[in-house]
Amino acid sequence: MRRWRRRAGLAAAGAGVLLITACGAGGMVTTAGRFGASATGGLPVTSQTPRAAQTPPTSPTPPASTTATTPVPKLSAAPPAQAAPSLTRAQIDGAVARLDGVIRDTMAKTGVPGLSVAVVHQDRTLYLKGYGVRGVGDPQPVGPDTVFQLASVSKPLASTVVAGVVGGGTVAWDDPVIKHDPGFSLKDPWVSRHVTLADLFAHRSGLPDHAGDLLEDLGYGRPYIVGHLRYEPLAPFRASYAYTNFGLTAAAEAVAQARGVTWEELSAQVLYRPLGMKSTSSLFSDYANAPDRAFLHVKVDGRWEATYTRDPQAQSPAGGASSTARDMVAWMRLQLGDGKFGSRTVIDAAALDQTHLPQIVSMPPRAPYGEAGFYGLGWNVNYDALGRLRLNHSGGFDQGAATTVTLLPTEGLGIVVLTNGEPVGVPETVAEIFFDIAQHGRQTVDWLPLIGKLFAKMDVAGRSKIDYTRPPADATQAHAPDVYVGTYDNAYYGPMQVTSTQDGLVMRLGPQGMAFPLRHYDGDTFSYVTQGENAVGLSGVRFTVREAGQATAVTVEHLNQNSLGTFIRRR
Repeated sequence: MRRWRRRAGLAAAGAGVLLITACGAGGMVTTAGRFGASATGGLPVTSQTPRAAQTPPTSPTPPASTTATTPVPKLSAAPPAQAAPSLTRAQIDGAVARLDGVIRDTMAKTGVPGLSVAVVHQDRTLYLKGYGVRGVGDPQPVGPDTVFQLASVSKPLASTVVAGVVGGGTVAWDDPVIKHDPGFSLKDPWVSRHVTLADLFAHRSGLPDHAGDLLEDLGYGRPYIVGHLRYEPLAPFRASYAYTNFGLTAAAEAVAQARGVTWEELSAQVLYRPLGMKSTSSLFSDYANAPDRAFLHVKVDGRWEATYTRDPQAQSPAGGASSTARDMVAWMRLQLGDGKFGSRTVIDAAALDQTHLPQIVSMPPRAPYGEAGFYGLGWNVNYDALGRLRLNHSGGFDQGAATTVTLLPTEGLGIVVLTNGEPVGVPETVAEIFFDIAQHGRQTVDWLPLIGKLFAKMDVAGRSKIDYTRPPADATQAHAPDVYVGTYDNAYYGPMQVTSTQDGLVMRLGPQGMAFPLRHYDGDTFSYVTQGENAVGLSGVRFTVREAGQATAVTVEHLNQNSLGTFIRRR
């Protein structure tokens, strides 16, 4: 999951969440009409808000025997806890009826190869269809049972699993992580002792944005990555929001340890099997072996190509689940049914409710009277222009997948959109147009260009400010290769080996020794092509060379975002 998610807390997801947190169910959120006059004390005004009794008339009252009594409205003990439903079944049916056209138009404009969509309302499936193909050049169509990688939509699934364990009494959301995983630690010992499961699921631990993701790109596994979070610098605890796949993964792992099973098995035990989600898994191997699966696609020179395989097993709770639109219907019904599926209680309602509450401000208001964005436990938690709770999460692999889910619990309404193309705004556009039509009877915003621009802007974030394809005119020569060749150590990223080949210097990193050819740029600075989900094109490698003529250190620009990217020559 690349840079586009870093502005969102998705997954992500990112641009969709940015938009979701800024938009209501039927258009851009404004404060107009959301709060009542001062007489209401600033409480949300809904159709069910109690009204004050009318002042009795001042004229003389006729004898009781000749007067028809006027009933006095009964006063409620308190205002309603949440906004009342406002969408009629006819409005929702109208939006569903237009979904085919919306989807086909969006696919035609973007060229995304395949897409699967489901809509639920009041515990009923109103829409369940697939479109396009599973892979470019493959005639097999996408259907409701085609398996997609969910990316960061895995997070609300994971918080549902943990809610199930919380409801069973094995853990509590406010348990310190070290209670169930004594070996877990962060850079600050006090934070290590106090950080809770909820802190990590709400991205408020103080870990920096996407901590650990670059280790995954280098091929490190879950134990190494979670164990090395202790090297990451920390922002103020519970006072700052930063989206972290491996922070959430660490919390989920602690819950699995408390139950004495792997996370992958825990997910199946608590959620997938009880709901009959037969095609859903937290194991990448299950996705890879599914006969009806959607391949990942990226755009290359304007054409969609199935180029990459993305194995997110290291961050399975945060981004490694796979599922189908049909299976996701069962989960949405559970979410909208307060933990019930049909007549059975699968997840404790109180434990699940905690996931739907704001835990941290994820996006401050853009204006004094604007709406803030919040993050709950695995969910973006927001409120639309009518005061309705709106739960959302987007997910995306820059190597070829984009997904989104949005729920309006007071309406009993939800939509999930799964695609097999890199994030360009397709799932978010389909979902936003659906809610727009349901609320207003028509599309009121040109969603695709709006969302697409956000994704395009985020896609270039994190790229180097230096154009390494154009060395300076006065560039100085590099030293002889032997000056740079050697082994360098880094407590966070592990060892680096620099070797000299016939074609030039090569940098090797990670447990499998991933090879990165170095190209000279200027003096002791070289460039290399970044790889993996977080790749940002060309980045720099700068050697520090003593006067004696030997490099003593090397700093890798792409790995140095949190000042952890300097490697010291082994003595």
